[in-house]
Amino acid sequence: MIPKPTEEEVVKYIKKWDLKENYVLQENSLNKLFGELIPQNKNIEDILLKCSTLNDFYSTNIFSIYSVAKHILYLNIDSRLSNGDLSLIEDIANVTINGKKKRFYSFATKYCSHHNNKDFPIYDSYVDKILGYFRDLDCFCEFKKYELKDYKKFTEVLYEFKSFYKLEKFDLKDIDRYLWQLGKEYFPNNY
Repeated sequence: MIPKPTEEEVVKYIKKWDLKENYVLQENSLNKLFGELIPQNKNIEDILLKCSTLNDFYSTNIFSIYSVAKHILYLNIDSRLSNGDLSLIEDIANVTINGKKKRFYSFATKYCSHHNNKDFPIYDSYVDKILGYFRDLDCFCEFKKYELKDYKKFTEVLYEFKSFYKLEKFDLKDIDRYLWQLGKEYFPNNY
């Protein structure tokens, strides 16, 4: 049985995260890239660097980095990022590549989160599975599995999770690290 979410459990998993050198260094590198070196999205070369690095570190399976980067450039996203415009996720996620529509939802959440993690939580399949598990266990919030692919609903569910389990002292990044590690531990992918 998965331990109930408590402040102690969240702290335990944050400490576990902090002990994983590869996680910490990759995250620090992304923070430096997105926050210090290239905070804006005004030229294609900068966006290509960010998309490529994010795709590599997070294994987001973007097979046409150039198409995604060009799409992000076209959207002119900087003010929407700083304003926490949640509709930006769908705009970034939905890309046409070689005439075919693709949806890179998880990538879009990660891209936006690395620019503004206060307003943009990260969606991931591990987080999805853990939220579903605790919904079924404790009824902390009503939602259907597919609704987590609606970013506004996903964000609402995370805030409901924080409130229900009295985890308000943690920010979205802390909650993400906790849920992601819990999901990876209890619902591992079988490759």
